[in-house]
Amino acid sequence: MRKPYVILNAAMSVDGKIATRGGDSALSDEEDWKRVHNLRSQVDAIMVGINTILLDDSKLTSKEGKNPIRVVVDSKARTPPNARVVTVRPEVETLIAVTRKAPQERTSNLQKKGVKILVCGDGENVDLELLLKKLYDLGVRNLMLEGGGNLNWGMLSKGLVDEIRIAISPVIVGGIEAVTLVEGRGFNRVSEGLNLELVSSENVGSCLVLTYRVLRESKRENS
Repeated sequence: MRKPYVILNAAMSVDGKIATRGGDSALSDEEDWKRVHNLRSQVDAIMVGINTILLDDSKLTSKEGKNPIRVVVDSKARTPPNARVVTVRPEVETLIAVTRKAPQERTSNLQKKGVKILVCGDGENVDLELLLKKLYDLGVRNLMLEGGGNLNWGMLSKGLVDEIRIAISPVIVGGIEAVTLVEGRGFNRVSEGLNLELVSSENVGSCLVLTYRVLRESKRENS
């Protein structure tokens, strides 16, 4: 399958949370945000889930050069027409991926704001493989994934992520209702999980940034 090279980027606490139970996700410091904005300027597109838009009202722009295409995975077209991803820097293309079940009125209102709607599947959730194929056909070769836990799971579980960059913030937030790096159904056994290879580690501000390559075949040996 032809698809963009996907880099999952996130900041998380030492205990693996990317947001507190109250929705606070301010885990990156100033130096790490510079790294994030630099990475955004190097990719063709940046992708988030609808909850990121509803909770954070993110602009998804870069302060370090060119702005990537903004992609929102939003099965039911819940993105508000006045969301900053729509209204801020309107010259930067925004794509919203929906399913055929998305209400026509909502998609029409977004299109009137200049948003491009990508219909990806007939089910309850966006077909992520079809979405990546459509993005590749639109010229996207490098994609930065800043998903929430559920979108991260959807992408990882389907083998659609090539690289992971994690900024570990020196804080513990706890909370059974806090959002972890990867949510979703999860694998039943450790042996079923995705295997990673550490590529590099570096201190960025107060954070430790780890870069991993996602292995397509398991390196585990039977015990």
